[in-house]
Amino acid sequence: MAGHRFDVAWIFSLVAFFFLRAHCFYLPGVAPEDFKKGDPLLVKVNKLTSTKTQLPYSYYYLPFCQPEHIVDSAENLGEVLRGDRIENSPYVFKMREPQMCNIVCRKILDKKAAKAFKEKIDDEYRVNMILDNLPLVVPIRRPDQENAVVYQYGYHVGLRGQYAGSKEEKHFIHNHLTFTVKYHKDPLSGSARIVGFEVKPFSVKHEYEGEWNEKTRLTTCDPHAKRAVTSSESPQEVEEKKEIIFTYDVEFQESDIKWASRWDTYLLMADDQIHWFSIVNSLMIVLFLSGMVAMIMLRTLYRDISKYNQLETQEEAQEETGWKLVHGDVFRPPANSDLLCMYVGTGVQFFGMILVMMIFALLGFLSPSNRGGLMTAMLLLWVFMGLFAGYSSARLYKLFKGTEWKKITLKTAFMFPATVFAIFFVLNALIWGQKSSGAVPFGTMFALVLLWFGISVPLVFVGSYFGFKKPATEDPVKTNKIPRQIPEQAWYMNPAFSVLIGGILPFGAVFIELFFILTSIWLHQFYYIFGFLFIVFVILIITCAEITVVLCYFQLCSEDYLWWWRSYLTSGSSAFYLFLYAAFYFFTKLEITKPVSGVLYFGYMLIISYSFFVLTGTIGFYACFWFTRLIYSSVKID
Repeated sequence: MAGHRFDVAWIFSLVAFFFLRAHCFYLPGVAPEDFKKGDPLLVKVNKLTSTKTQLPYSYYYLPFCQPEHIVDSAENLGEVLRGDRIENSPYVFKMREPQMCNIVCRKILDKKAAKAFKEKIDDEYRVNMILDNLPLVVPIRRPDQENAVVYQYGYHVGLRGQYAGSKEEKHFIHNHLTFTVKYHKDPLSGSARIVGFEVKPFSVKHEYEGEWNEKTRLTTCDPHAKRAVTSSESPQEVEEKKEIIFTYDVEFQESDIKWASRWDTYLLMADDQIHWFSIVNSLMIVLFLSGMVAMIMLRTLYRDISKYNQLETQEEAQEETGWKLVHGDVFRPPANSDLLCMYVGTGVQFFGMILVMMIFALLGFLSPSNRGGLMTAMLLLWVFMGLFAGYSSARLYKLFKGTEWKKITLKTAFMFPATVFAIFFVLNALIWGQKSSGAVPFGTMFALVLLWFGISVPLVFVGSYFGFKKPATEDPVKTNKIPRQIPEQAWYMNPAFSVLIGGILPFGAVFIELFFILTSIWLHQFYYIFGFLFIVFVILIITCAEITVVLCYFQLCSEDYLWWWRSYLTSGSSAFYLFLYAAFYFFTKLEITKPVSGVLYFGYMLIISYSFFVLTGTIGFYACFWFTRLIYSSVKID
C-alpha cells in the first residue's frame, strides 16, 4: 500500500509556526513600486460583480466613460476562470497631488444604455477597480462597534429610491467618486508606496450654465470655488435621454501602514472571534471523540487478538465468532473492482493536490495580491498529481489480480475529469448565453484540454506503468475458493444506514469552516486563513479514517466481509451532507433569484461535492485497508 509518511519534526514545526503566527506572512505577487510626487498612477478596472446573480461582466459592458484605447491586461489562467477582465480606465491620478471635481465625460443615455444601467442597479452590481495591485474598497462603519470599519469590495453601480413625497421608485447612478489613496512615505528617499485604495460613491445631478463644451465649469462641483460633493441630496436619475456627467475627486492620506502589511486590513475578518471559537470548539470535540474511539478500538482489538491466539485447538477456533471467522473471505476482490481502483487513484490525486496547495498557502505563496494564483496552482497540481493517481490505481488493480493495466489507466485518466468537464461545459454554455465575462473563452478551454491530454494523461500512464511493474502486495491470509455465506444482519448494520451514519462525523468536522469558504466564494470575500484550513483538513483526515475503521470493525464482527466498497462510501457519504448544507446555505444566506444563477450555484456545488466524495472516500478506504491488513496479520491462522 502506498502510504503518506511525514517527518514528525516537520509536523511539529509546522504546527508551532501556525500557533506562533495565526495570520501567516505572504510573499507578494509583485515587487513593491516606489512613486515620487507627481508620478502618474494608473487605475485599472476589473469585472462588475453581483452576489445576487453570480454572473460577472466586464466593466465596459455598461456605457461608462472610456479611455481613447481600451487595453486588456494579460491575465493568468486562474484570473480567466474567475471571470476577471482587467482593463485600463479613464481615471488618471498623480501621486500626492489632490484633484477635485475632475470631469471624466458626459453621456446622454439612449434606451439601451438606460435599460442596461437599471438592470445592473436592480441586481446590485458592484464596480471593481485596481490601483497598484490593490482592490478598491468602500469603508463602512459598523453601528455595533465604535471606530470599527468593515470594507466592501467595489462600489455599487447605483441605488434605488424615491423622491420625497413620491411613492414611485427610481434608479440613481453613482456618477461622482471620491477616491482616497493611502501611502506610506519613506523619510530618507522621499518616495512613497501605496498601501490603501478607498472610495466614497455619490449620486449627483450636476448642473452648469450655458451650453456644454470642453471648458464648461460645473456649479455643483467646482475646484476653483472649493465646492466639493459631500452628499447625494440631488441624485442623478437613470432614464432615457437623461444627461449624466461623471466626475471624481482624489485625496491622498499618509499612513503608518507599511507596504508589506497593506493586505492585513483587507483580510481581517469581521467575525474573527466567532471563527476562532468555532474552530477550537470543533477541534476539541473531534479530538475528544477520536481519543475515545482510538482507546476503545485498541483495548477491544488487543483483547480479541490475545484471546484468539491462545486457543489451542481448531475446534476451539471454530467456536469463535466475529471478525476472525471471515479471514478466508475478507480479501476477496469486490464487485466492480475496476471502478474502485479508478476512484481510489483519483482520490490520491486530490489528496496530493490539496496537501501541496495547503503547504504553499501556509508559506504565503498564494497571496491574494497574486490574483488567480490559487486557481492556477490547483489546476497545475491536479495535472502533475496524475502520476500518483496512475500509480495508486495500478497497485490496487494488481492486488485484485487484474491483468489489463492499460484499461484501468484509461479509466483513471478520463472518468472523473470527463464527468467534471461535461458539467463545467454545460455551465459555461449557460454563462456564455448570458454574455457574461465569466464564460471561459475557447482559447482557455483549449488550454485546459491540452493540460488534460498533454500532461495529465501521460503522467497517469507513467504512474500506472511503474505501479503495475512492482510485485503485487501479498495478503496476510489466504482467500477461500468458495465464498462464505453472510448471515442476516441487524437493521443498524444495513449498508445504506451505516454508510449514511458514517458521513456525519467528517462533515461535522468541516461544516463550520465550510460556511466561511462558501461565503468567500459566493459573497465575493477574500479567504486567507489557511492556518485554520490546514488544521480542519488534518481533523477531516483523522475523522474520516477513524469513523471508517470503527464501522468496518463492527461490520467484520457481524461476519460481513464486503468491506471494500463500504469503507469508501462510509466516509465519502460526507459529500452528501455537504451538498445538503450547500442547499441550506443557498436558501438562507444568498439572494439569488434568477434561474440561471441557481443552476450555476448547484452545478458548481455538485462538482465540489463530487470532488469531496472522492477525497474523503479515499482517505476512509486506505484507513480501512491498513486496519484490516493489520488485524489479520496479527492472528495465527492454521
